[in-house]
Amino acid sequence: MDETAIEVTDLRKSYGSTHAVAGVDLRVPRGEIFSFLGPNGAGKSTTVEILEGFRHRDSGTVRVLGEDPGRAGRRWRARIGVVWQKETMTPRVPVRDLVRHFAGYYPSPADPDEVVERVGLAEKAGALPDVLSGGQRRRLDVALGMIGRPELLFLDEPTTGFDPEARRDFWELIRDLAGGGTTIVLTTHYLEEAEALADRVCVVAGGRVRALDTPADLGGRAAARATVRWFEDGRRQEIATDTPTRTVGEVASRFDGEVPELTVHRPTLEEIYLGLIEDDRTEVPA
Repeated sequence: MDETAIEVTDLRKSYGSTHAVAGVDLRVPRGEIFSFLGPNGAGKSTTVEILEGFRHRDSGTVRVLGEDPGRAGRRWRARIGVVWQKETMTPRVPVRDLVRHFAGYYPSPADPDEVVERVGLAEKAGALPDVLSGGQRRRLDVALGMIGRPELLFLDEPTTGFDPEARRDFWELIRDLAGGGTTIVLTTHYLEEAEALADRVCVVAGGRVRALDTPADLGGRAAARATVRWFEDGRRQEIATDTPTRTVGEVASRFDGEVPELTVHRPTLEEIYLGLIEDDRTEVPA
């Protein structure tokens, strides 16, 4: 089996004079949680729709699970799962029956009862979808996305509107899926979510990949200078340094006990992200 789930070279898609995707290159190995980040209109949704086979590209090469999604047939589509940003429109039938119904669309589905239990809906198996909470409805969407035992699962803004506790519960479900070998492509606006889940993050802006790395190393984050701050002689002091441990030791040596308001700050993922997309308004050449 090919160890690469997704391979994209010089992907391009335009709408009139607007270059939605302007030369994207990326590779996603199997078993990875891969996250797209970017502002609205950056080109990430168009890119993902091309990968899913729902939108045609203008040029470039795309291989998803070894096939061109623009030409692949039903057998290929049964190997992927998609959880849309908006809740799936479903009939008013119990959760268990709904999952069983969707299982019939696939040649080799998972056991519906096992899927319902895996997504944490066993206690709601007999309930109608319209009485579920928002988090439970999202879990149902994931159940429908994974009932076909997909090798690759696309998640589009899966936790929009969740409260913090529900979001973290959902993260555990995604980690469980990835632990079982499912490759996951996650599109999210929540930087905390990308940092908590993704093996690698791809920042897209202006139709191009601005950075692609682990959350810890994105945009040179791990090697960025740290800022040491403390309070001394009635004033806040600050030093930018490549050796924060040494700096803290030097500062501490001047005090008898604790250093007042001592902090060590490295750039957050949010700060790196905002720096990467700040030129998104510039015109991207064809």
